[in-house]
Amino acid sequence: MTLDAAKWLDSATIDPAVLALRPDYRALLITAEGLRPGPSDDFSEGMLAAAETTARELLGEGPVEEHPHLAAWREAFRAFGAKPQRTRPSAEALLRRAAAGLPRVDRLTDIYNAISVAHVLPLGGEDLDHYAGAARLVRAAGDETFETTAGGEAVVEHPAPREVVWRDDAGVTCRRWNWRQCTRTRLTHATTRAMFVLDALGPMDDAALTTAGDALTAALTDACPGVRIHSRLVTGLPQSLTG
Repeated sequence: MTLDAAKWLDSATIDPAVLALRPDYRALLITAEGLRPGPSDDFSEGMLAAAETTARELLGEGPVEEHPHLAAWREAFRAFGAKPQRTRPSAEALLRRAAAGLPRVDRLTDIYNAISVAHVLPLGGEDLDHYAGAARLVRAAGDETFETTAGGEAVVEHPAPREVVWRDDAGVTCRRWNWRQCTRTRLTHATTRAMFVLDALGPMDDAALTTAGDALTAALTDACPGVRIHSRLVTGLPQSLTG
């Protein structure tokens, strides 16, 4: 059954146990319908090249992890038991590769990776048609399933107890907050409906988070004329901002 994107956004939640860990956490969720998937192309190449230049200008020769937003994410990872020097927040992992060249994956992944790097925030994309039920950010029990690959073979792993994970009715969709996505919901060359998660902690204010979301929306609109966009800012406040 095809999910209604706007209604699906309204069902997304952040568990109070996550907010107890980081009360400053906010998630900007964006759905996009009518996307044009495919391999990397001139448009996505231009975005990645521009992001690489922006990263060099932003970070200079200083250590990547000293950027205030990345430092906050390292603290968040440590708070639930992860070791950020081994399993890095996604934005840090990308920014560490920017000097030598960001990965070229496919046009949709390249677009959101470019926004992640240019705005220094973790950003992930999922195929909405492979999602099962509502998106929930929770602290794991430890018995949830996580579909991934190892040595080129499909395997099922389980998160550590109390690990922060995104999940749906079928299992974990992203481990360690924003470290690794599952294979079931990853973007492919067949993805035409997607959801994107933009993660922010205290050093990134709501205005900067909105700016990053606007940049992603503009890029998807330019790359996929006719795309339909919905967004929702999910916070720990009683009323979440929707738009």
